[in-house]
Amino acid sequence: MTGDLATIGYGLAAIGPGIGLGIMVAKTQEATARQPEIAGLLRTNMFIALGAIEALALIGFVAGFVF
Repeated sequence: MTGDLATIGYGLAAIGPGIGLGIMVAKTQEATARQPEIAGLLRTNMFIALGAIEALALIGFVAGFVF
């Protein structure tokens, strides 16, 4: 077997944040449809969570190069 397992590891590590982002956006849209007056607060919370999820994905990416 040749190649680097870090690329496979990052590909597998990207699955989790991808699924998490999809669920988060779907639930935010669902909540906005149920209560439109709270859309601004939901959007703010969604973007904060999006930053945290993306940071975890980038940490997984960098860990592949470091180790």
